[in-house]
Amino acid sequence: MKKYRYYIFCEGQATEPKYFQGFKKLIEENPIYRDMVLIEIEPCQAETMRVIGMAERYVKKNKIQKGQIWCVYDKDSFPASDFNGVAHRAEQLNKENPELQYHTAWSNECIEFWFLLHFAYYTANNYRREYEAFLNDKFRELGIGKYKKDLDDIFDILMQKGNPKLAIRYAKRIIKDGQDKTPAEIAPGTKVYELVEELVKYLPEKHKEKFVSE
Repeated sequence: MKKYRYYIFCEGQATEPKYFQGFKKLIEENPIYRDMVLIEIEPCQAETMRVIGMAERYVKKNKIQKGQIWCVYDKDSFPASDFNGVAHRAEQLNKENPELQYHTAWSNECIEFWFLLHFAYYTANNYRREYEAFLNDKFRELGIGKYKKDLDDIFDILMQKGNPKLAIRYAKRIIKDGQDKTPAEIAPGTKVYELVEELVKYLPEKHKEKFVSE
């Protein structure tokens, strides 16, 4: 019966789960919080509305009454109505139980946009292949090989070679600039930083300082 509970449902089968496993591993190594924080990561291999649908079914099946449910998903080429619909559905569900709250950590157009913000402030609304090409060039420049979607050590690479503090600051600036727009209209943009800021609270201090500005 852990005090803080996070259930993370990832649209992707590998890239996003492997990134968030990095947080889970460090939190479980932290003697202060390891017995207090529960983190479950569920790869969904499903898009937008199906991710939150799977989260709802999981909650019901496992009789979960307390915690934070996070849906991590991309815009890709899915309809704006579906992409915006996840946040709308989360708002509806959040009225049912104040102790069980749904959150949307979306990226428009893909998780790679969040990754590249660790290296640069970037506002060009490009296709996902452009973001992957940017990461490829940056990884080569840093001498760490080629970026590919299911890197086991993506969390460590971004934390050690990138700048998580700047990524959070850049992502927030982009969301603030688009504050009157729907998620589909904020292109590019990402709210992955909101989940990152939640998990960072439980990291060991030496890792936390990489994410938190003074």
